[in-house]
Amino acid sequence: MLAKINETAEFLRGKVSGEMPKTAIILGTGLGSLVDFIEDKQYIKYSDIPNFPVSTVEGHSGNLIFGTLGGKRVIAMQGRFHYYEGYDMKQVTFPVRVFKALGVDTLFVSNAAGGMNKEFKVGDVMIITDQINLFPENPLRGKNFNELGPRFPAMTEPYNHRLIALADEIAAEKGIRVMHGVYVGTTGPTFETPAEYEYFRIIGGDAVGMSTVPEVIVARHGDMRVFGVSVITDLGGKDITEVPSHEEVQLAAEKAQPNVVAIISELVKRA
Repeated sequence: MLAKINETAEFLRGKVSGEMPKTAIILGTGLGSLVDFIEDKQYIKYSDIPNFPVSTVEGHSGNLIFGTLGGKRVIAMQGRFHYYEGYDMKQVTFPVRVFKALGVDTLFVSNAAGGMNKEFKVGDVMIITDQINLFPENPLRGKNFNELGPRFPAMTEPYNHRLIALADEIAAEKGIRVMHGVYVGTTGPTFETPAEYEYFRIIGGDAVGMSTVPEVIVARHGDMRVFGVSVITDLGGKDITEVPSHEEVQLAAEKAQPNVVAIISELVKRA
């Protein structure tokens, strides 16, 4: 694995002009157009990058973008990889390993999620304060490479408290309603049953999705700071009868995009 990480990192160093960013952003469903706000962009297709998987999900463009956001150099993933696509956890999290090898120390993640918190509305932006891993496999399972991180990394602060507080300040300044909550990560690709939504709520979850958790585990394994947001694109529970579709999820995420862009752009600038 180390050889592949280093090969990919060297390839990108040879392709990218300018200094390597310290900040990376993983853009989720319906949020890929955040790249419109990145200046001096350089696109590299996933299919052209050695050892990179290729995103197969509608709404995930499949580009790695280098540029400037909020006055800082950033790498942005326009489309991520999911366990439900058939990739194993090491493939899903491979880009995060490469980011670390390139010198990234701060990771921003975003996703579309179903809400089970009774105070949530469709279109809300939820700042992720913690997570629950319900994937059947941990991305750190197997041989540990000390060069990448410790065998038993602590997960007491998966999402950086200082970045959360800073995001709250920014949201207040801009008059953006933000919620806080715990993100539950599951395999998908099915949306949740009413009973599953109720179960996730009982065990402490506020929103549920099919990504993010593996990437955050690997980022923290590599001692990166992490900030995450979920766009609440649908609601679920025993009293909810609406049936979500992928198209509706994308539309809800796109409507919430200006608020996510405003928060993340300013946070990248101040972090």
